[in-house]
Amino acid sequence: MTVTYTAQVANARFCGFSKLLLAWRGSIYKVLWKEFLAFFAMYTAISVTYRFFLFDDQKRYFEKLAIYCNHYASLIPMSFVLGFYVTLVVNRWWNQYTRIPLPDRLMCVLSGGLQGVDERGRLLRRTMMRYASLSALLILRSVSTAVFKRFPTMDHVVEAGFMTREERKKFESLKSPYNKYWIPCVWFTNLAALARCEGRIKDDSTLKLVLEELNHFRGNCSMLFHYDMISVPLVYTQVVTLAVYSFFFVCLIGRQFLDPTQGYLGHDLDLYVPIFTLLQFFFYAGWLKVAEQLINPFGEDDDDFETNWLIDRNFQVYIESHVLLSFSQPPIVIVDVIYACICSG
Repeated sequence: MTVTYTAQVANARFCGFSKLLLAWRGSIYKVLWKEFLAFFAMYTAISVTYRFFLFDDQKRYFEKLAIYCNHYASLIPMSFVLGFYVTLVVNRWWNQYTRIPLPDRLMCVLSGGLQGVDERGRLLRRTMMRYASLSALLILRSVSTAVFKRFPTMDHVVEAGFMTREERKKFESLKSPYNKYWIPCVWFTNLAALARCEGRIKDDSTLKLVLEELNHFRGNCSMLFHYDMISVPLVYTQVVTLAVYSFFFVCLIGRQFLDPTQGYLGHDLDLYVPIFTLLQFFFYAGWLKVAEQLINPFGEDDDDFETNWLIDRNFQVYIESHVLLSFSQPPIVIVDVIYACICSG
């Protein structure tokens, strides 16, 4: 999944990025090598046909066609089309990451807002945190193929401890063709209102703060759902893809090395291997592959988000909340080393 290399480039030095060029997992070589070899094979096949299988009059016609294709291929605005598209996809990719629901803020608010050291208070806090984790699991299960493979049915969700069997019955009793990730949030609000009635949430301002944090959490879940439902317009993706492939299809003919004895402008050398055309393919097609990798970061590519890790991490927060939110053993207020030095000075 996510390829992390920040530790390798922690310090700027001579050719600092050079070691990254040898990496394979998550690299441009891994995602592009098949297309690159296919392009080079087609170019070679056309070149061999031109050199050894065409008659002289056929070669002259092919040479005119190659000059024509090379002249008009430059009219396709590749840099503009790809640059704007990749910028859109990268911004969308990062916005989706910032919308991943994390329960930390909610746990901190419950820690200070929902009081009670008895079993009832601890159970309320743990159940509310479990509902938040369940809501995040349901939305990630609907947008991530990796999470869906791990939790293909609601039975797996129950077995993992995110939901009880009674809660599953209530969840499935609401018939809806739409995603029901919001139901655990409703259960959360019901428990928050109950805690307010029992006096465990001291005032309405604290209740408002708890519900605001829940709505922020639910809003992140909602945005992930809408990002999954509303994609980059298909017509835009088609235009960019067709532009790239059409350009290099034309280059298969237009970038051929022609017979130097014919005196064509710019065809004084016959190098056989189109080094700069291959580099251009590597950069432009690689640019398109960047967009292809990032347009849906909830798949199972090398650089997609670690959604299963996030599920485990959120569940660990829920488990640890049993201890952190208990109030039975608050931290002891003591004089720390720095404060002691200040006072003694």
